[in-house]
Amino acid sequence: MTDSAAVLREHHHADVSGGWLRAATFGAMDGLVTNIALIAGVGGGGVDRHTLILTGVAGLVAGAISMGLGEYTSVRTQNDQVAAELRKELHELRVNPEGEAQELIRTWTARGLPEPLARQVADVLKANPEQALRVHAQEELGVVPDELPSPWTAAISSFLCFCVGAVVPLLTYLLGFDSLAAALTVGGAGLFVAGAVVSRFTSTPWWRSGLRQLLLGAAAAGATYVIGALIGVGVS
Repeated sequence: MTDSAAVLREHHHADVSGGWLRAATFGAMDGLVTNIALIAGVGGGGVDRHTLILTGVAGLVAGAISMGLGEYTSVRTQNDQVAAELRKELHELRVNPEGEAQELIRTWTARGLPEPLARQVADVLKANPEQALRVHAQEELGVVPDELPSPWTAAISSFLCFCVGAVVPLLTYLLGFDSLAAALTVGGAGLFVAGAVVSRFTSTPWWRSGLRQLLLGAAAAGATYVIGALIGVGVS
């Protein structure tokens, strides 16, 4: 491939600003770990299949609602804070454009840009407050004003993925089986698969990511199982 062809070749990046990936990943993992640990805990206490299903479904509904509301509130609060900072920055750009331009010049020259060029770009931005706001937001706040994550996207992604994750360890019971070991095995497989899928968005090997999630989930399930067994023995 020639140099010119390499320059013309399109270069794509994953969308990391929409707010859905983190929420979806956290929701699915939390749903899996929460219900695996919950089922292990009550199962360790020796309850029957009906009680396990009731407990798992209650955990699914409560957890999904909590995750959705939490993600919406978190992202909305963050966006409101950014909006407040942007209003302050826009006010400064209007009442003190020269001072704001000097901030950019100092920032860029500190990074190695020639001062005459930095001053030229800053002077051009002074004539366009909206574009200047975008540049200042990126330089000072580390955000792009028109690419803030959507609180609704985060909430819905988290809610749905929590539901999917939480139903996995319940599958064997819903299908009529009455085996805690089978439920935990299916849940563990779900954790490994979820971890492997997440590795597609990172540079981590799929097997390492899957194994990491499996071990974390196993630790949570082991702890709650022991607690459930102790309490079950104590009250029996």
